[in-house]
Amino acid sequence: MHAIPDGPAAEAAVDVTQDVANLYADGITALKGAFAVAWADRLREDIDAAFEEARSRPDGAVGRGPHRYYVEIHPEQLSGFVELVDHPWVRSLATAVLGPDYRIVELGFDVPLEGAVDQPWHRDFPIPAETLAERRLTSLAFNVTAVDTDPDMGPFEIAPGTQWDDAPDFEHGMFPPRERYGRYEQLAVRKYPRRGDISARSALTVHRGTRNESAKARPVLVLGLDGPGADNADRHDAAVTRRFWESLPERVRRHLDCPVVDELTPITQKHTIEGLIMGAV
Repeated sequence: MHAIPDGPAAEAAVDVTQDVANLYADGITALKGAFAVAWADRLREDIDAAFEEARSRPDGAVGRGPHRYYVEIHPEQLSGFVELVDHPWVRSLATAVLGPDYRIVELGFDVPLEGAVDQPWHRDFPIPAETLAERRLTSLAFNVTAVDTDPDMGPFEIAPGTQWDDAPDFEHGMFPPRERYGRYEQLAVRKYPRRGDISARSALTVHRGTRNESAKARPVLVLGLDGPGADNADRHDAAVTRRFWESLPERVRRHLDCPVVDELTPITQKHTIEGLIMGAV
């Protein structure tokens, strides 16, 4: 699949059996060429505009380490929102892993700039009881790069299989002690996605952003989905206008978990992860 399909093909489910197996084994899977390069370039334009606006006001962007930022956005700020969330692979994988009642709870982006340093190894939130007891994933994070990733641009690094790690000694349930770093470094795989690629992962899989030694930013879109019982929506404040809501396909509306308002207000970022602010030491 190398572009967004049209017509009946866009409505059909796709076979994600291997992707589900990848998620449960490694904590990550991906689809190369899911979107056209031109779509990814429009994504870059939307991210650049939103990033400039967010950094122009207090608490519009939150630090995730030196020269590294996270910004949550409203769906209307992304011109390709429907194409993203209604992509057959996204829909099929979300349904297979989270069930037919999955919810879209997060839309944002990470931007490591020149000078961004290695993050501490971490997961994005503590492991839920259901995952620990039943080895069942209750949420997914989809990532779409807005640039072609080169080795010097601080690529994303992940330790496959660590989504199941019990974490009684993880600080805040998220940060493994530094004496365990050797294990994650042995498992670590760096990812070099190209424009048009999309990945899906459990945010529990231990990971980090690495040092950006280039002069280029590496913006990456984040789409967060919850299954029934997950509570990640509590960390996010996106909304949609009534006009935008009414323009959405019903298939998208039934999964979109955010307020419908008359007018959008700028988002004050609250998904702060304190342990990332200083970077690794």
